[in-house]
Amino acid sequence: MPVPLVENAPAKVNLTLRVLGRRADGYHEILSLVAFAAIGDRLSFAPGGKLTLTVRGPSAAAAGGGADNLVLEAARALAARISSIVLGTFDLEKNLPVAAGIGGGSADAAAALRLLARANGVAPDDPRLYEAARATGADVPVCLDPHPRLMHGIGEKLSAPLVLPPLHAVLVNPGVSLATKDVFAGWTPAARAVPPFDLTAPAKNYEEFLQSLAGQANDLENAAIKLAPPIADVLAALRSLPGCDLARMSGSGSTCFGLFASASAAQCAAEALHGESPNWWVRATALGSR
Repeated sequence: MPVPLVENAPAKVNLTLRVLGRRADGYHEILSLVAFAAIGDRLSFAPGGKLTLTVRGPSAAAAGGGADNLVLEAARALAARISSIVLGTFDLEKNLPVAAGIGGGSADAAAALRLLARANGVAPDDPRLYEAARATGADVPVCLDPHPRLMHGIGEKLSAPLVLPPLHAVLVNPGVSLATKDVFAGWTPAARAVPPFDLTAPAKNYEEFLQSLAGQANDLENAAIKLAPPIADVLAALRSLPGCDLARMSGSGSTCFGLFASASAAQCAAEALHGESPNWWVRATALGSR
């Protein structure tokens, strides 16, 4: 039997998320700086036979393995564009919380596309991979090649990969799921416009980057907190931790992140927070390319 191919599906963290307005088609224009964590899901693929998916791991029950799972949707989207594609069996180790603002499902879908490309000799830059990613979900294209980037439009327009200083973070989810459409529906324009993230003069170090990042925001935070008040508790808890330089919500979900100057500071903070709130999902990690 051939050895299954394996891909990591790293968590996506929106360091900033600006909502620029609502389009006539109902979608929202965004501008977001994205980085990827050293933690995530894990997807394996054995080519041949019928397209199937098994899901296991701590978040398996919430993720589900039905036909609407994004892994299967991505595979079908690529098969619709490459008729000769060989499908097969996917096995997903689901570690990330679901509907949590860190792109778990999108990262899984992107990993599925990378696995199918590897198994079928499709070049990583084949435009049909991007087309399938875009057809699967707004966050899938940025997860296809997981490097820090600016994403804009509805998420389909991506900058070239960016070089960020080393970032050490604590990710926290209070066990609450949020539907992206509900959070966007509750968004209202800010009273004062904030200039978009400027990368014309890239930060030379963590301190410079932090200063630039602090001038930004996640414009969906207020709408998300109205739907899930525990998010405010998470942000308050992160901001109270020794060494936390900045705390913010990621994406449209309930996961928040805190930035720390070192890996040891982040690890100590994660252990302290887990001790205080053992029912929360808490992970120390690094952010960057994966």
